[in-house]
Amino acid sequence: MGVRLSDDEAWDVLASSHTGVFTSLRADGFPVSLPVWFVVDGREVWIAGAASTYKFRRARRDDRVSFLVESGLKWSELRAVQFTGRAVLEPAPDWARVDALFEAKYRDFRTPRPDMPESARARYDAARALLRIRPDGRLLSWDNARLDGGR
Repeated sequence: MGVRLSDDEAWDVLASSHTGVFTSLRADGFPVSLPVWFVVDGREVWIAGAASTYKFRRARRDDRVSFLVESGLKWSELRAVQFTGRAVLEPAPDWARVDALFEAKYRDFRTPRPDMPESARARYDAARALLRIRPDGRLLSWDNARLDGGR
């Protein structure tokens, strides 16, 4: 068995991962990588947030992006899925559906809205954006546990 995951296995890893690393390009071409919460819908990664943030500004200017999830502490546990793709800003998201997907995944990790500082509530109440990312080619994946019994 090879170290590479099948597409279905890779999408399962993506969907079950807690935090992703989203990379977009600055105007000068340099990459900026940020940790993000996300959900998987079909074969797309969705990132939601305040529309005014730089990650959405960069994606509007240049739609070429990269996305990565990884896990494991020991070498034998290292597992990751990475892909490049195009970022599409959804013009009219179904926010009820989007919010339900994020709530199902992150409900136990979010600060209850009443417990948030006012500045945080104001930021999240601002205009929101939804970024959809679909891979533009093959997923790059590996799971070291598949190598020689993970030793």
